[in-house]
Parts: sequence; structure tokens; C-alpha cells
Amino acid sequence: MFHLKKIAITLGLCAITALTGCQKNMGNNDIYEESGNTINVNNKRHELYREGAGAGVRNVSNDYGFVRHQKSPIMNDNTTNDHRTAIDREQLAHLISKYSVNLPNVHDAATLVTDKEVLVAYDTDSKDRNMTADQVKRTAMSVVPRYFHVYVTDNKALIQDVENLASLDSTNRKARDQVNYVINKMKKSPQGNIVNTGEDANGLSKEDQGRGMTR
Repeated sequence: MFHLKKIAITLGLCAITALTGCQKNMGNNDIYEESGNTINVNNKRHELYREGAGAGVRNVSNDYGFVRHQKSPIMNDNTTNDHRTAIDREQLAHLISKYSVNLPNVHDAATLVTDKEVLVAYDTDSKDRNMTADQVKRTAMSVVPRYFHVYVTDNKALIQDVENLASLDSTNRKARDQVNYVINKMKKSPQGNIVNTGEDANGLSKEDQGRGMTR
């Protein structure tokens, strides 16, 4: 009798242990599933806006993003004010061009987004070229991740130059040379005020300049 009771107690303990283990596994599965979804959402949000993101995050695409917008001739036409989430370079370019033509005296804006720069060529009738350049530049900076450098020009002849860069293969060394060539031409136009005491008008720090970020 004592032997049977001992077996029954042992079986009971095994059953409790197994049940506890199942519940623990189920709990862990729930936690990991929820955490996984949360991580995925956060990763999507941080891919674009995380400061100091690694190369794997920055180079989501090898293609340059290019979009051009013109101000609507219709008074109070807000069809260009639909807000779209910036996911890739082309969408970033879309937002920058769209917001730029919403600025006073800016009628046409072409934007190219590379892996580390934004180039905005625009047409304006502004009397204060530096102020408008600063507005366009800071508009672009408000959209892109902080490590980007922004170059602007009100020389509307360069709109075509910026547009031509969009067809380049960004992994080609010649593409980088052509981007730098256009940037140097753009810098002959006003670039607006310095970003802060540690960065120049294009957002380059002294360390960036020492590395020759646009060479």
C-alpha cells in the first residue's frame, strides 16, 4: 500500500511540473511575440531617424532618390500637403521638394537624396537669397536623419544637373565624383546661416571637413 501511495505522489508531482513548464513556455511565447512586434515597429521608425545609424541602416537602397515639385498656380491649393511617411530616399526627396515649394517665393524645387547628402536646386524670386537658402536648407534638415549634409542653390540652371544625377548608379565611383562636382557648383550660391557653432552652413563639423566628406 505504501508503495502504491509513493507511486501516486510521484506521478502527481510530475504532472504538476509538466503543467507548470507548459504554462511557462506559453507565457514566454506570448512575451517574445509581443516584444518581437514592438521591436519591428521601433526598427521601422528608427531606420530613418536614428542619429548615427550604421551603414546597413543608411544604405537601405543603392538608388538615389529624386523628386521635383512645382508650386500650384491655384490659390490655396493644398493637394501637395498630404503627409506621407518618409520610408526611403525617394520619399525623403518627395517631402523636401513638397515642403520647399510651400515656402514663400519658392516656385520650383528639385531634390536629390544620396546616402549622406541632400541636394536641393530651386527657383525663387526672393529678394533675400541667403534667407531663402536658409529656409530651404533647414526644411531639408528637418526631414532627413541628422547625419545628412544639405546643399542648396537658387541657380535654376542647376535643377537639370541635380535631376541628371538621379539616373546614376550610386555604387559607381564616377557617380560620387559627379555628385561632388554638382555640390561644388551649388556652393557658389548662398547656403544660408551656419547650422550651429560646431557645424558649417551645410551641417559639416570640423571632423567632417577634415575627412573631406564631399570629396
